[in-house]
Amino acid sequence: MATGASGAIPFYRGRFAPSPSGPLHDGSLVAAMASYLDARAHGGKWLLRIEDIDTPRVVDGADHYIMQQLQTLGMHWDEPPVWQSERLSLYQAAFEQLKAGGHVYGCACTRRMLTGGPYPGTCRNGLGEGVQPRAWRLKVPPGRRSFIDRWQGPQSQDVATEVGDFILRRADGLWAYQFVVVVDDGLQEITDVVRGVDLLDSTARQQTLAELLGQVPPRVMHVPLIRDESGRKLSKQNHAPELDLSSPVRTLQRAWQALGFEPFPAADIDEFWRKAVPHWAARHGLGGAR
Repeated sequence: MATGASGAIPFYRGRFAPSPSGPLHDGSLVAAMASYLDARAHGGKWLLRIEDIDTPRVVDGADHYIMQQLQTLGMHWDEPPVWQSERLSLYQAAFEQLKAGGHVYGCACTRRMLTGGPYPGTCRNGLGEGVQPRAWRLKVPPGRRSFIDRWQGPQSQDVATEVGDFILRRADGLWAYQFVVVVDDGLQEITDVVRGVDLLDSTARQQTLAELLGQVPPRVMHVPLIRDESGRKLSKQNHAPELDLSSPVRTLQRAWQALGFEPFPAADIDEFWRKAVPHWAARHGLGGAR
């Protein structure tokens, strides 16, 4: 990522990218708040992307409900939202680019054929005569990838040996999350990704894919998760209750404290954000933040 003489980012574009499989809950608000604060503290843009590519998990109307939740909490995006389901031709074009470069191959393996762990490259050298691919995988180049996470610190992963050739197009014909998120971040010129630490393990493979597509991978920050009494992360799959919007400031304060900050008095939503942004900027060394 190019920087100016002072080390400042010449422009900042962040995003929040929920999947519309249900309403936002306290855990998803932590990620949304962190991404929103970081964009505002940099004086940059905050975008909303609806990640509805996994159609079997999409709940009808959840996308607009999520948008309503964000706006009720005073979080407003700076450009029109995009829906992944409306961008299929863009994903196909990116796939064809990778295919033309020899970076993808068809895979006929079923889940029953695999024992877990890194994909062993069973189909990497071609399929038998008459065998049709079920899915398509990225041919991951060898080597260890290292990066600095703005919250978690130095990270390193050998994608080829620790993950293996990962899927870009699933056996059911749907594009894989790891693929579309990279294409979208590149097309939307995202400079910074702020999200939950549960996605930290995806970063190295996404950076690998971004570079094969000719993109500059965004900076990353992976923030803590909220967990329930059993130690599980709050999630829609674990039936986390939706956000309580009857007292928006109190709900915002819970997420704020989950990010490690002390609560402060705020009479309304606008005052909360006016005070929160400079606190975030100071914590993350953004002296010139607006």
